[in-house]
Amino acid sequence: MSLEAIRYGNGRLEILNQLLLPAETVYEELKSANDAWQAIRTMKVRGAPAIAIVGTLSVALELSKQSYSDSAEDASQLQEFIQSKFDHLKTARPTAVNIADAAKRFKLRANELVSSETTAPVIQRTLLSEMEAMLADDVATNKAIGREGARSILDKVEGDKKVVILTHCNTGSLATAGYGTALGVIRSLHEMGRLEHVYCTETRPYNQGARLTAYELVHDRIPGTLLCDSMGALLMKERSVSAVVVGADRVVANGDTANKIGTYQLAIAAKYHGVPFYVAAPWSTIDLRLASGDEITIEERSSEEMFYVKGQRVAAEGIGCWNPAFDVTPAELITGGIITELGVFKADELPSPPAD
Repeated sequence: MSLEAIRYGNGRLEILNQLLLPAETVYEELKSANDAWQAIRTMKVRGAPAIAIVGTLSVALELSKQSYSDSAEDASQLQEFIQSKFDHLKTARPTAVNIADAAKRFKLRANELVSSETTAPVIQRTLLSEMEAMLADDVATNKAIGREGARSILDKVEGDKKVVILTHCNTGSLATAGYGTALGVIRSLHEMGRLEHVYCTETRPYNQGARLTAYELVHDRIPGTLLCDSMGALLMKERSVSAVVVGADRVVANGDTANKIGTYQLAIAAKYHGVPFYVAAPWSTIDLRLASGDEITIEERSSEEMFYVKGQRVAAEGIGCWNPAFDVTPAELITGGIITELGVFKADELPSPPAD
């Protein structure tokens, strides 16, 4: 049975509380967009695709409970409702582009429908249908990313040799609607019988690798080993790592990529050791509006995340803290390429976005 981070149907939206994994598997119901904002901000749900889907479905949940007439006034009220809900949601985690893109998409769609004098009940049904399709669409996208990435990695090895992959943070079913991005590539290699082993980093300070990626690997019986974040370079030196595959929260026009803190140092080590470094992300994560990584807003989180583990202080009193949640990997270090559902591209040669 596949893991589900998001459950939606019959007027209910539930998320798997990832703060409690792996010790407890608890689904929490979200009843509003504000509930979703809180869940995203506190990282009960995380991963750029999952953030966008949960945020959008929370709006769909509220929208489904509204009653509208055919009046122009009700159409205008629905339009204002969509705008206000999405404007709030995209402030929860500013580095991840997917929720901002979802906000832009559905605000524009509402505006188009209102401008065409569509009645509010029809606008409501149209938006609900498009919002609810995001779950299935994301799984299909992730499986395509998995196929494209596996093919590219295997093209670089001899014969039927199995590969060894290093990954960082969590990019699987728990970060998406299902299957995953970078972990989707790993799943695809495993399904093809071409994966020898995967190494995952613990990913401090939230330990998404230790708590979540390790959980998914064990669940799917994929052979894996957990590493401390500081062990990546030595692993590449001592073990035959075929490729490093990570996810992304935002890829900009020149190929620079924001991902979980610790990604940049892995890319530097991979470059030194001649190990192909890949970024796996849906096209919706690519933000061609920003010219370079210098323009990406990097979220900084509370010092409590570093100072405390399960309520117990582990850092000396009086010490300062710097806790950026993401770093930016320059395009020239993404030597394998950027894996999308449309193919694998050189980081500094991203094509124009596909037509909708």
